[in-house]
Amino acid sequence: MNDGHVTVSPAKKNPKGKFIGTGQRKIVINLYKYFVEKQSENPDSPRLTYRQMLLEISKSSGIGQRTIQTTLSEYKRQGTVSSPTKEKHRPTVIEKIDEFDKNAIRQKIHDFWRNREVPTIKKMLVAINEDETLPNMKRTSFQAVLKDLQFEYVKKNRNSALLEREDLITWRRSFLTKIKHYRAQNKPIYYLDETWVNAGETHSRTWLDTTVKTSRDAFLKGLTTGQKEPSGKGKRLIVLHIGSSDGFVPGGLLCFESKTNSTDYHDEMNGDTFYEWFVRILPLLKENAIIVMDNASYHSVKKCKIPNMSWKKQEIVDWLESKGEIVIHPMCKNDLMKEVRKLKDTYDKYVIDEYAKDNKKLVLRLPPYHCELNPIELAWSSVKSYVRTHNNTFKIKDVLELLKKGVEHVTPEMWTNFVGHVIKEEDKFLNLDHLSDEVMDGQPDEEERHILTIGTGDTSSSDLDSD
Repeated sequence: MNDGHVTVSPAKKNPKGKFIGTGQRKIVINLYKYFVEKQSENPDSPRLTYRQMLLEISKSSGIGQRTIQTTLSEYKRQGTVSSPTKEKHRPTVIEKIDEFDKNAIRQKIHDFWRNREVPTIKKMLVAINEDETLPNMKRTSFQAVLKDLQFEYVKKNRNSALLEREDLITWRRSFLTKIKHYRAQNKPIYYLDETWVNAGETHSRTWLDTTVKTSRDAFLKGLTTGQKEPSGKGKRLIVLHIGSSDGFVPGGLLCFESKTNSTDYHDEMNGDTFYEWFVRILPLLKENAIIVMDNASYHSVKKCKIPNMSWKKQEIVDWLESKGEIVIHPMCKNDLMKEVRKLKDTYDKYVIDEYAKDNKKLVLRLPPYHCELNPIELAWSSVKSYVRTHNNTFKIKDVLELLKKGVEHVTPEMWTNFVGHVIKEEDKFLNLDHLSDEVMDGQPDEEERHILTIGTGDTSSSDLDSD
């Protein structure tokens, strides 16, 4: 600043989303003081409005006008400015893609096997990016999703196929074997799950009368302007229910308003809320019932914490002694953990599972990312469709009533069809693993088979994409 003038080079724009530090905030305050002082010294000069001043400060500093306004408000209120201490959270690709899309990706890979074609990374990426219903992904993002879905690369004679991890296949086959067995015994099988419904829930596409141009035009013609559009998604309801081929269980609905409107409804359900609901609905189920649920953290609260290597040595000793074990001193942590593993099957139990057993019921857990094996997902789809069709106020209290009516709209006959559809999916999975074995065994066997874990740094992209 010289002789009442300011000479500023074009400022480099602050990256969007990046927090500014104390130094940059002080620059904003100094520029603000300068413009105020300049105007007071020259009363005859053109007066800058507050908005114009924000714009000038933004041009000079490269900082966004909203951040400048926030900084000035803090300065006027407190007489000082502070630097943000937390980093802005940027969601990862795993967080951006919901479970339905992940499930659709898994099914696309399985469809390759069903067509007796080896699913390579290159082929799969093309198939997914050509599907308008799925998010468009780069190779690195796709690899991250595959790793989350527990797929592995299996390299055989320069042909890299996508196979699911052995432990996931074992889990799925165990689930399928058990549920087939329970059906053969005619045991009642119930399915539970959570979902959410937005106040702004509406159909994404509707037929629009293009001859109606304005509200006045509609009034004069005795017509309407079509479906009212919400200003945003608004508030959200978190919903929990349970059902079987007999329909939704009467009295089993739990619904409450979201406090945070988080992108993940799992954030607002917790072990205590779920446990209270579970205790309440258990008497409503038939004797010797099987209860199918996924592995959400609030479904899986442990009855007793089991030590691991992150525990302090004395804590592990105390845990073992609390279980009646005699610990001979001195013992290293590795030896203590061997003793823990001997007791793990006895104490590593879920609160929900044990409560169900005490009440002559049995919990059966779905393998991760297999929502197509839970018929309640189809029931939720029907409920949400009902809400979207009839939602015209976008008020949370009205949406709650529509939700209840939507649940009543799902009949036992519909539930029976949903369960029948899932049984067909179960049969597909049972056949799938044998089919992928046949396809892989039919490939040329010139080299030894290697397991390559997704995301490792020692595998070149050319190896992974060779066809």
